[in-house]
Amino acid sequence: MFKHSQLESVKAALLHPAYAKYPLYLRIQRALRQLILDGALPASNPLPASRALALSLNVSRDTVENAYSLLHAEGYIERQVGSGSFVAEVPQLHRPKCKIATQPKEQPAIQLSKRGQGMLNNKGVREALTPRPFAPGIPETRLFPLPLWERLGRQVIREYQFKALQHSDPQGTKELRHAIAHYVNLERGAHATAERILILTSSQQAIALCAQLLLDAGDHIFTENPMYQGARKAFKAAGLIPVPIPVDQHGIRVELLKQHPTPAKAVSLTPSHQYPTGATLSLERRLELIEWAEHNQAWIIEDDYDSEFHYAGKPTACVQGLDPYQRTIYIGTFTKSVFPGVRIGYMILPTQLVAPMTTARTLQDGHTAAISQLTLARFIENGHFGAYIRQIRQVYAKRLIVLEQLVRTQLKDFVEPLPPLGGMQMPCVLTCGLSEEVVIKQAQQQGIALTGLSSLYITTPAQTGFLLGFAAYTEREMELAIRVIKKIFIDTLGK
Repeated sequence: MFKHSQLESVKAALLHPAYAKYPLYLRIQRALRQLILDGALPASNPLPASRALALSLNVSRDTVENAYSLLHAEGYIERQVGSGSFVAEVPQLHRPKCKIATQPKEQPAIQLSKRGQGMLNNKGVREALTPRPFAPGIPETRLFPLPLWERLGRQVIREYQFKALQHSDPQGTKELRHAIAHYVNLERGAHATAERILILTSSQQAIALCAQLLLDAGDHIFTENPMYQGARKAFKAAGLIPVPIPVDQHGIRVELLKQHPTPAKAVSLTPSHQYPTGATLSLERRLELIEWAEHNQAWIIEDDYDSEFHYAGKPTACVQGLDPYQRTIYIGTFTKSVFPGVRIGYMILPTQLVAPMTTARTLQDGHTAAISQLTLARFIENGHFGAYIRQIRQVYAKRLIVLEQLVRTQLKDFVEPLPPLGGMQMPCVLTCGLSEEVVIKQAQQQGIALTGLSSLYITTPAQTGFLLGFAAYTEREMELAIRVIKKIFIDTLGK
C-alpha cells in the first residue's frame, strides 16, 4: 500500500533544489526509485494508479505514466495489464532510511591527495567563456575567416574520409608538424624539424608536461617576476619551488639569475613579450641565458605565446633558434593567433626529449583531433595563416593605440599606461590612493574584467595596477568600459 509519508516524499522531490533542472516526470521517477532502493517500497508493493497519483501530485496523468514507463524500463517496477504496477525485486541500498529533505544537506568534506588539494587551492586556469573588457590574452574571433576554415575542413574530410575520424599519431600529424616547422623557421628564426615537434592541446599543457617530466617535487625553477599565473600554478601543482627573478625593460635580469645562491634545474620565461610587462628580452641576455643553461645542464622553457603580434620593429629571433646546445624547449600556441576553440599548441623539443615527452603526453589525452590538425596545416601551407596574422596584427596595433589614448585622457588622474611593443594586453600602474582590490571588485559588478598586477608577482609587488587586454574588444567597447572605470574611480575617491 502506498503510504501518506511516501506520497509526501514524492511531493518533496518535486520541490527539491537538486531536482530542479529535471522535468516533472524525471523528478517523480527519481523519487520513486530512491524509495525502492531505500526499502521504503518493498518488493511486490503496489503503486498507485497513474491517474490517482497524478491527482495527488497535481500533475498530468501522462507525466506519471512517463515516470512509470521509465521505472519499468530500468527494472524497478513490474506492470501487469488489469492489475496495475508493482515494485520489482531489486537490491536495496544498505544505509539508514530517510526522507528527501526540502533543503540540500551540506556535503561532507572529501579527502584529496596533497597534489589534488594543491590544484584545488590554485583554482586552476580559467578563461572567460564570453570575453569581457578587459580580460587579457583573448583574441578577436569575430574577424576570423570562418567560411574559409569551413571550406578547408570539408576538403580534409573529402580527402581523408574515415581516416580523419580515427586516432592520430600522439606526436601530431606529419602534415601539421611540417607546416609548423617551416613557419617557425621562417618567421621566428627557429631551428625546427617536423621530427622534433610535439602537437598538444595548449601551451598550458606544454608547461605542465615540462614541470612534471623535467623536474621533481621540491626542485627549484627560476621564473620571471612578475609572471604568467598559469605557469606558476602548473609549477606549484607539480610540487616545484619557483625562484623569482626580477624583470626590467629588457626582460629577465639574467645577471641576477646567474648570481642567485639557489641552484635551479630550469628557467621559465616569456622572452618575446614578457608577461605582463610586454618587455622583449635583449639579444645579449638571450645569449647569456643559453650559456648559463649549457654550463649548468639546465633547461630553458621558452613560452612564445603571442610573438606574432609585434607592433614596433622586427621581432628578435627566438631563444631556441639561437641555442646550439639543444637546452631550449620552445612552446607555441594557435589558441591566441587563430582562435581559442582550435585547442592546438606545440613544443619544439631537443632531440633527446621527443620520445619521453610524447610518451608522457599519451598519459594525459592520447592525441589531438586529426581534423583540426589537418585543417590548420592547410590553413598555414596555403598562406592563409600568414595573411590573417598580417590583417589582425594591424587591428590589434590600432586597438592598442586607442586604448592608450583612452587611458591617458579618461584615466589620467588615476593610472599611468605602459604601452608594450607587442602582445595582447597593456599594463597600467595605479597613481592614486585606491587599492586594486576595490576597483577590481566594483568593475566586476559592472561586467568589466580587470586583472590586478600585484597578483602576477611572486614576491611583494613592485607595482600595483591593472592588466588591460585589448585584442578582443572594439574601439567602442573599450571606450564604454573605460567610462565605467572612470566613474568607479571618481565615485570611490569621492566617498
